[in-house]
Amino acid sequence: MRKILKYMRPKDWLVFCISTTLIIMQVYLDLRLPDFMAEITMLTQTPGSSISEIIAVGLTMIGYAVGSLTLACIVGFFVSRLAAGLSMRLRGLVFDKVESFSAQQINQFSTSSLINRTTNDITQIQMIVALGMQAAVKAPILAVLAMIKISQKSWQWTTATAVALFLLLCVISVILLVAVPRFKKIQKFADNISRIARENLTGIRVVRAYNAEKYQDEKFDKANVDMTSNMLVAGRAMAILHPGINFISNTLNLSIYTIGAIMINASPMADKLPLFSDMVVFLSYAMQVIMAFMMLTMIIIQYPRAQVSANRVCEVLDTAPTIQDGDQTSGKANIHGQVVFNHVSFRYPDASEAVLEDISFTANLGETIAFIGSSGSGKSTLINLICRFYDVTEGEILIDGINVKDYTQVDLYNKIGYVPQKAVMFNGTVRSNIDFGTNGKGIIEESTITNALDIAQAKEFVNKLEGGVTAHISQGGTNVSGGQKQRLAIARAIARNPEFYIFDDSFSALDYKTDRVLRTALKNQTTKATTFIVAQRIGTISDANQIIVLEEGKIVGHDTHANLLENCEVYRQIAYSQVSKEELS
Repeated sequence: MRKILKYMRPKDWLVFCISTTLIIMQVYLDLRLPDFMAEITMLTQTPGSSISEIIAVGLTMIGYAVGSLTLACIVGFFVSRLAAGLSMRLRGLVFDKVESFSAQQINQFSTSSLINRTTNDITQIQMIVALGMQAAVKAPILAVLAMIKISQKSWQWTTATAVALFLLLCVISVILLVAVPRFKKIQKFADNISRIARENLTGIRVVRAYNAEKYQDEKFDKANVDMTSNMLVAGRAMAILHPGINFISNTLNLSIYTIGAIMINASPMADKLPLFSDMVVFLSYAMQVIMAFMMLTMIIIQYPRAQVSANRVCEVLDTAPTIQDGDQTSGKANIHGQVVFNHVSFRYPDASEAVLEDISFTANLGETIAFIGSSGSGKSTLINLICRFYDVTEGEILIDGINVKDYTQVDLYNKIGYVPQKAVMFNGTVRSNIDFGTNGKGIIEESTITNALDIAQAKEFVNKLEGGVTAHISQGGTNVSGGQKQRLAIARAIARNPEFYIFDDSFSALDYKTDRVLRTALKNQTTKATTFIVAQRIGTISDANQIIVLEEGKIVGHDTHANLLENCEVYRQIAYSQVSKEELS
């Protein structure tokens, strides 16, 4: 939690100091109330006391109570604002940090865990800050001052209170020993439930197609039972707390009254009234002490979960992105449209073998470079290295004569129009999805969007949608087909008019006719750009300037379509598996 506090601003610390001052004032007002009760008790039993004196003391007591209430409301307002502001900043910081992570780091944390850290964990921190700044500050002050007041009274009553506090601490300690370890496990179980639920929702069609609903239910039930059993154990332990505190509190009340009755009965007549008054005051102070310990108990209960949450949030915030910004901008490049792979190798962390080994080639402006190979040969990984989703292990990648690591990420990505294998659509409209490259600013001209849709062969189906380019696209593009999503993703890249086009198996969802028409239109658009295509179809890449054949992360063929058919056995096998020899000749 101490690490989390460093994210508080100077203004927040000022609010904290003001709130602490107001809490001390509130405690003072609360501790004055028993004195007024004693004074009223004395006045009611003293002959000659007027009703006006009793009313005056009563009104003063009411004034102190109203003052305490007012201060409590002000403190509550300040603390709530402070806690909400801190959680808002933490959410923003976590979100920004996750955006800077490489794909490898996101996989390391897992998507469901990162979502929980951004939502549930920060909510736990907000709760402990809001509760702690009131209870954790107020309870010790209240307990210490009340116990000082108590110590000035009878030692018999003080002893009874001390015994009650000892029993209370024993009950709290036993309960916390049972509950705290369970609370620490709950966050991990929450991650697991979130993962299974997200997995089920994402793959709901596959689940239904394979009649796997029962299997998914069993997985969810197991995760749900694990979390529920832990919460039940912790809940049962906590359920004993309040009855236990009430029992000790009521027993202390009875003890104080019993001891008071014995003391009053044994004292002279002149001392009976002061003793009775002292008993009333002592009882009030004793209850203040019990209440202080109850508040501390609530903090102790909440703190373990908040501590786990704080550690999980700090784990994200303290993780340095593996992809670091360079200081070069695209304006410093002397070459345009060129990508050079210079003996590039890549292996995932802790992997025993490299995914790519000694990859070298040069792509020049206006060229189309295609990558083909069996599944797992490293095609998509190679493309991701150009986008710098990962950094190379060995060698270097030069874009326009500058090492890709030396670019600022903003300048690097401004050069690229990227279309992933699985098209990604965002909640919004057709226009906002195509205009995504400008961060939704809507600055791309209508003619540019129309042209992009036309080239991507998406104009016809978009015009049929209600509203055209203003038609609604749901999250993930669930209200359009796979091929339509793919074409919209291609239109998004075209509308950006980038220096480099990267298509990561982006034509697989299209039929052969649409694929050919789209590539023909795209070829005219990309004459002043360099195009990289990952594909499985020979027909998609047959007219590429360079075709690179990958096998187990190595280049086994690098030439044109015609030459590879003659000289590369791997390429020839792929080609003949799709098209007959007669069709290729």
